[in-house]
Amino acid sequence: MTDRLTHIALPCHDLKKTIEWYENFSPLNQIHYRTDSDGSVAWLATEDRSLVIVFISTNDSKEPISTLNQLAHLGISVESCSRVDEIADMGRNAECLAWEPELLPPPVGYICALRDPDGNTVEFSYGQEL
Repeated sequence: MTDRLTHIALPCHDLKKTIEWYENFSPLNQIHYRTDSDGSVAWLATEDRSLVIVFISTNDSKEPISTLNQLAHLGISVESCSRVDEIADMGRNAECLAWEPELLPPPVGYICALRDPDGNTVEFSYGQEL
């Protein structure tokens, strides 16, 4: 087996709200959930599981826990510029739009970004060749 990156794990303060946010704004869906004496854990993944994010909420997670802010972000590719605009509109309406849609030079493309319930930045792009 070849070594490979399998997931990223992020803390969160409200796991239910985080799951709902990512299922609403991104292609991620819950594939695993568990609760134990330390707190709760949910795995969210794309359909092909090429991207998996593990969210961890401990019993002492009372306030938002921003890990990815300013320039640090998760990047999600979408199928069109109009999808970027649609996501930006959704984010604007939900008061979580972080970056207005903008066309940047290659290799960046057309992007916008939202903030999840903990304030983490999630970029949505069209035209990034990764």
